[in-house]
Amino acid sequence: MSAEDPPVPDPPKASAKSTFSFAGALAGMGSGVTKVAVGHGFDTVKTRLQCAPPGVYTGPWDCLVKTVRNEGPLALYKGATPPAVGWAFIDSLLIGSLHNYRLFLIKHGWTEPLPSSHTGETRLTLSGHALAGLWAGWTSCVMAMPVDTLKVKLQLQMTRDPKDWKYKGSIDCMRQIFAAQGPLGLYRGFLSMVLFRSCFAAMFCSYEALLRGFRKFDMSEGTASFLSGGLGSFSYWAFAIPFDNIKNRILADDLVKPRYSSSPIAMGRRIYAEGGMLNFYRGFWPVVLRAFPVNASAFFVFEAILRSVGAEKTSK
Repeated sequence: MSAEDPPVPDPPKASAKSTFSFAGALAGMGSGVTKVAVGHGFDTVKTRLQCAPPGVYTGPWDCLVKTVRNEGPLALYKGATPPAVGWAFIDSLLIGSLHNYRLFLIKHGWTEPLPSSHTGETRLTLSGHALAGLWAGWTSCVMAMPVDTLKVKLQLQMTRDPKDWKYKGSIDCMRQIFAAQGPLGLYRGFLSMVLFRSCFAAMFCSYEALLRGFRKFDMSEGTASFLSGGLGSFSYWAFAIPFDNIKNRILADDLVKPRYSSSPIAMGRRIYAEGGMLNFYRGFWPVVLRAFPVNASAFFVFEAILRSVGAEKTSK
């Protein structure tokens, strides 16, 4: 997931003429590739903890050890192909739309005076950053849903020998989904994805607030982006992990004879009935360990690409 005055992209201090930019899409593609490289192993442990029946694992370390011992270290990268290909485009859509939603909001007056400016420059408000993040999260669901569906189903194949796998790869998994549920099977549980990615409102708002704070300490823009991205990701997951549990439980369901409704409300009730509120936070520690390095790296790459192409060096 990933994101986002001088001289780094605050919100673009944009001219009203600037209504669309492809630079954000390019930066999002770079951040997506970075996240796969840094974080997929953590994600596999998280997904298995969330979807395994109670008692299979005693915790993240037990899940990691059993996975590596029973299936080999490469098992941590099961299901890596869909995000390796897809996240680049998902983050391209996420960040590209975020960048352009920011421009749209600036054009329509969601601005405040830039404190350091003596020439009347303005910047997007924090509420504008949150709204742009919310819209960008919704926009990215269109691509994120099928990628997550394939990823989760491949991650949960818990045997070492590929001959015993239900799905022989991403294409075979997609073929079986189409055969059992049709093309819309890739979008089963879509509302849970919408709820999950709505939490980008919190992430991009907190990222911007942290970035503004770090700039007061005269640190480099790269360092400020790295720290803000890493710390901002915690605000995302504080809201998102319950929805992530709901989403992954729906995606892990059987293709031919689903046991559960695709309704996030129904799944939420089931999760609560199994273990109370804490059950929504299964996989919490892999998320915490993964969040900072993955998102700090992704934000750093995102900002570096935007700076390199001068994407937001526009003036009002």
